[in-house]
Amino acid sequence: MDIRLEDKNAVVTGSSTGIGRAVALKFAESGANVVVHYYRFAEKAEELAETIRKMGRKAVAVQADLGVTADVEKLISRAADFFEERIDILVNNAGTLIQRTAFSEASEEYWDRLMSINFKSVFLCSQKVLPYMPKGSRIINISSVAARTGGGPGSVIYAASKGGINTLTMGMAKELIGKGIWVNAIAPGVITTPFHEKFTPPEVRQGFLQNIPVRREGTPEEIASVAVFLASRYSDYMVGAVVDVNGGLWVG
Repeated sequence: MDIRLEDKNAVVTGSSTGIGRAVALKFAESGANVVVHYYRFAEKAEELAETIRKMGRKAVAVQADLGVTADVEKLISRAADFFEERIDILVNNAGTLIQRTAFSEASEEYWDRLMSINFKSVFLCSQKVLPYMPKGSRIINISSVAARTGGGPGSVIYAASKGGINTLTMGMAKELIGKGIWVNAIAPGVITTPFHEKFTPPEVRQGFLQNIPVRREGTPEEIASVAVFLASRYSDYMVGAVVDVNGGLWVG
């Protein structure tokens, strides 16, 4: 099945690296124009935007702290200007763990910052983009298998933020489908990205593998392929779904 997103306009948050980068590239390969959002990695974001432009698609890199309302407004406003007031797809991918922290030791500041980046950003970006979305538009939220399991060592608050995304996805979907906007989510399992290189020690990753039936980590491209499907008309009967892509790590 050759799924095309020809001339669709997409905003992908947190797309300078990892899953977000793979989604932005897969969208461009499928015919979409892309706003590449980043927080810190300006050089990587600019390189990605240039790669997409070389593919014959429109692309621009925009910096924003998605936990800050003014920055979210700047991102969406810039995207709307770039796309001439039409945004067809929003992928809420930006997220972090900050550091592995036991629940009993987590500070209120840690809770607030992690929830702001992972959860509040989904609310803000989705709300601000609505005025620019025509009927048939898609919002895709990136959750995590942690929302199903409570997370690995030191990631309980991260898991809670992703659980919030699952619930928000379902609630948004029921409300926004009446406006002709589809909302779904993807819950990746253990994916080979800079996230795990930074936050997950090798021995912990090896332990994860013992519980994954396919006996390997997933790739960002495998998540991106599902995102393309959810962004297309082939997913028209999916509303409020959380699609698990985890190699069998969690089945339910």
